[in-house]
Amino acid sequence: MTEAKQTDPILDWWRVNIRNRDSGRARALAARLRRAGPIDALAEPEVHQLARRLGRGIGGAHQLVRLVQVLAEIREDDPQRLARRFGGDPATLSPLRFQRLLRARDDEFVSAVRRAMPVVDRRCNVRALGQDLLGWDAPQVGDRIRTHWCFDYFGTEAPTGTAAPNTTSKLEV
Repeated sequence: MTEAKQTDPILDWWRVNIRNRDSGRARALAARLRRAGPIDALAEPEVHQLARRLGRGIGGAHQLVRLVQVLAEIREDDPQRLARRFGGDPATLSPLRFQRLLRARDDEFVSAVRRAMPVVDRRCNVRALGQDLLGWDAPQVGDRIRTHWCFDYFGTEAPTGTAAPNTTSKLEV
């Protein structure tokens, strides 16, 4: 093996199965995943390929379904993280809509992210988004991810060692 570059299973899966919209197979899979409910998404062989590659890195079927449904919306990998693309001056996603997205849970979150993708031309950092989606609802990890999304949205570098603020008052819908 001559290449020492470490690969990312999420980005690699997206590149092979979703990115090439000139391929009828990729277009069809993306369309099926966009329309799919949880069971339909889990019935796709490509989804199980990703699950095997992630191994213990996936928390469960719910995280896997959320991941593939959102990845099906992305057309282009971009160096900028999704929250950074949502923000800016002027923001492409309104602050109120961004706040609702941060508070959303479960299917509501997936729908909110999917509806917001056109405002960023369906482009973002696939690797970073994939990791964020896997940890979105994990205790403490999810709050840390949301904290970083806030800094990204407002274009501010997160202080080193940024942890989620004291979460005695949880975000509620």
